[in-house]
Amino acid sequence: MRINKIKYFLSMALAFFCLLSCEKEYVFTDELSAPTTLNGPVDNYFVKIEPSSSASLNLSWEPGKAKDGGLVLYEVIFDEEGGDFSQPVLTFLSDNKGVSPQLTLSHKNLNKIANAAGIQALTTGKVKWTVAASKGANVAKTTMFRTLSLERPMGFAEIPTEVYLTGTATEGGTEISNSLPLKMIEEGVFEIYTSLKPGSYQLINKKDASATKFFIENNIIKEGDQGTDVTGSEKVYRLTFDFNSATSTAVEIKAMEIYMSAYNTTIGSLQYAGNSTWTASQVPVVFYPFSWGRDERYKFKITTSEGVEYWGSQNVNNVTPVGAPASYFYLIPVTSAQWDNTYKFNPAADNNKVNVEVSFKANGNYTHKVTTL
Repeated sequence: MRINKIKYFLSMALAFFCLLSCEKEYVFTDELSAPTTLNGPVDNYFVKIEPSSSASLNLSWEPGKAKDGGLVLYEVIFDEEGGDFSQPVLTFLSDNKGVSPQLTLSHKNLNKIANAAGIQALTTGKVKWTVAASKGANVAKTTMFRTLSLERPMGFAEIPTEVYLTGTATEGGTEISNSLPLKMIEEGVFEIYTSLKPGSYQLINKKDASATKFFIENNIIKEGDQGTDVTGSEKVYRLTFDFNSATSTAVEIKAMEIYMSAYNTTIGSLQYAGNSTWTASQVPVVFYPFSWGRDERYKFKITTSEGVEYWGSQNVNNVTPVGAPASYFYLIPVTSAQWDNTYKFNPAADNNKVNVEVSFKANGNYTHKVTTL
């Protein structure tokens, strides 16, 4: 038994010695060669950019090689058609955080590249691309490049995430700190319910002197310092700005009324009070007397320059508002169906008067409040 143990320890020692003696010494070096071939797409490849789609473009190349066999990272460099890549317009790490010898570009990023290269919306222009490989501090650029022919759509390459309204025509005036926030209703689309008086206004992407400024010309959003003129009498509008398509609309809000379903008519009008808010005071409320009971259902009727809209509850049928959460009173566009998507007055409102406030402020859900007097 003792001899077997000695043989075991001797064999383990021999194996360990062989492992040490056979291990090669690894020496780090940052020497590498640049990619030798750009695989695709072909030179002067044409792309009609559609930023809102899921389409993408794949750029690929033959890998560079590190002398020590280690990891190589890749960066794709873009420049104007006449540039020499010394001052590139944009650069991107390749896929897989720079490891893969390819780059998948969304059309949204292609639009950014085209914009950075000076290609205007609704025009076609060219950009150049090449690849640089790196290891540590060493960078090896290929001498090859290819061009892309890019057709830009209407809209902006950099879509703002915030938009504010400012100017002499607005409720906030020209003081930047008083600029009115717009509500983002979907990516790149903003709206505000507000009044405009004679003067001018601008859109800005932040409350700062360095903000990017926009103006409207023939319902098209354009970048620049000039203002959008407002003439005529003061009116209340729903202003909508779509930066994806660079288009805008201005819909006048002519009237806002409380619609009571059982009477199939309105029972009171709200007046614009500023700050995206409408109010009505001391509105008489009388529930309609059916044989089965008294009906208390209501919603809102808004008359605009484009027609009549109804705003009401997200629920087709509602219960009493007593003890209901704040979401009970949220307002959304609904159909004109007499009984659908209505709210119910508090039972205490019957044969009484109420104050009503409707809020279309940008800082939350559109909503309303009813107070029984």
